[in-house]
Amino acid sequence: MKSLESFWRTLFKECAAQSRINPNLDLKKAQARIENEGLSFLTITLPDFGKSFERCLDTGRVESTDFPGFSRIGSGPLPKFMGGFLTRVFDVQSGELLAAPDIDVIRHVRQVTLALGKVKLPCGKSRVKRAFNKYVQLEQELRQQVIHPTLREDVTQVASLLFADVFASLSDLLEDPWGVVGKHGPGNTADRLTANGRIHHKKWPTRFEGLFPYIDHALPSPSSNYIDEMESVQFLDLGDELPVRVIQVPKTLKTPRIIALEPAYMQYMQQAVLEPLVELLETQTVAQNTRRNLCYKMVGFTDQDPNRELARRGSMDGTLATIDLSDASDRVTVEHVKVLTDRFPIIQETLLLLRSDRAKVPGHGVIPLSKYASMGSALCFPVEAMVFLAVATLGVLRAKQHPLTRKHISQVQGEIRVYGDDIIVPVDSVPSVISLLEAFGFRVNAQKSFWTGKFRESCGGDYYDGCNVTPVRVRHVLPTSLTDVDSVVSSVELRNNLYQEGLWMTAKWLDGWIGGILPLYPSTKPNTGGVTRHTVVDRFVGPLECDYDRQVPIVKALVSKPRVPEDPIDDWPALLKWFIKRGDLPLQRDHLIRQGRPSSVDLKKRWSPAF
Repeated sequence: MKSLESFWRTLFKECAAQSRINPNLDLKKAQARIENEGLSFLTITLPDFGKSFERCLDTGRVESTDFPGFSRIGSGPLPKFMGGFLTRVFDVQSGELLAAPDIDVIRHVRQVTLALGKVKLPCGKSRVKRAFNKYVQLEQELRQQVIHPTLREDVTQVASLLFADVFASLSDLLEDPWGVVGKHGPGNTADRLTANGRIHHKKWPTRFEGLFPYIDHALPSPSSNYIDEMESVQFLDLGDELPVRVIQVPKTLKTPRIIALEPAYMQYMQQAVLEPLVELLETQTVAQNTRRNLCYKMVGFTDQDPNRELARRGSMDGTLATIDLSDASDRVTVEHVKVLTDRFPIIQETLLLLRSDRAKVPGHGVIPLSKYASMGSALCFPVEAMVFLAVATLGVLRAKQHPLTRKHISQVQGEIRVYGDDIIVPVDSVPSVISLLEAFGFRVNAQKSFWTGKFRESCGGDYYDGCNVTPVRVRHVLPTSLTDVDSVVSSVELRNNLYQEGLWMTAKWLDGWIGGILPLYPSTKPNTGGVTRHTVVDRFVGPLECDYDRQVPIVKALVSKPRVPEDPIDDWPALLKWFIKRGDLPLQRDHLIRQGRPSSVDLKKRWSPAF
């Protein structure tokens, strides 16, 4: 962990130098705090400092309650720590935001405070236990929720306007026996089946047989050649279905991420519906309908840039707000989905069919679920986005005193956009939108929602007055040997991101660290592949050769090569795997022998393009 401390000190010095600030006093204070608090000062305390800074940018002033745990400059509200930076943004006496704050300083404050806030580190047992307890407590809270009848009807009306064309086209696909095709995702499953092993479905819910019969979806063909295979299938009644398996995965040192692993049969059919649903939502015109799809500019799943551009615009002209929700996925309930789909029976039946109604939670056993789905369900992300979009659109229409019509939704189309739980709405509609979101059972994260100042953030893009102030973040601890492949690859990516942002001193420090581990560490132009350090100058660290077939210079570098586990498959499941394949590209050569997430990753010497 000393390496992260050294890295941060180098980063701090460079940001201070670029802002023309003496870093010595701040570094002494930081050193004392690190000795007292350990790594948590860099990964928890400093990120909290950065969040306070964001909040002050939004409110336009620093209060005495901001930046808790830090002493103040004289009798004013500004903290002594990083005071040299903050006095270039806020008035030292009143705490008011300066008329022309230094945007480079804003960027540097965010960089040094937030750089280590999302390092993937395992949490302590008490924090993990607290996260699981919160998951269960939230379930108990959801059972008490009641949606007001008027709100319910209005959200249903808006949803029918937004998604009518999408739901109608999806309904047509669902009524066709082979309109949707199953697919397995890359993640693990509750039944712990291997990637190839889950192709052969030995268990199938009885309730699937109405819309998704086994013979149509889990066999290569409904012909008599495969009918006998159904004799060995265990058809599960509702009470016999596997519960989702709730687990924690590293997120930050402060808290883990809680996700739920679905059974293989559930994952398979969720993916079957996810694919056409997302495609329809993002398509300008749906099926044979020449009428423009009303929601395609308002919701996204594959491209975050529209959200980022709207956030940038909002930071400049102040017309758009960015709203973030707490526990967004876990607060979308079955009742919310029913409200969303009340006028589309087959869509409602399908979405409710493709969810697990119980969860196995460490320390709590198996509990019933009121939420629609946890993170881990393939349908969690699109369903939550549709629910948030419907409620946000209703809030905007009410704020503008517009009737609930297609025409009036079209008028606000360019001012509303949802990507997961990242919501963008007009500033003058914020009170109405927040009121409706909370009335519908959601919780707005006030610390990450912005609308009063010139700071906005959405989908990983942070902006102040139209300028990008997104920090480069460290995702893994720095490697200590060549065997730490994930850390090596992540650290090289970190180095290249810092270099791209003009933090060359820190990038050079990382070059020294990484170069002491890697036997090959050449310089190349960006986007060339391989574990290489990027450069914008015409200077390469050899050995440099020429690929005469493509007439381009090549350089020997390390390339990450995943080690795919053995997972043999044959007979009709192998044929089914071919039938459910997506795209025109062939399957990997040995896919019938090896499949699944890599059990490990190796670094191999290869020739790679130099630019």
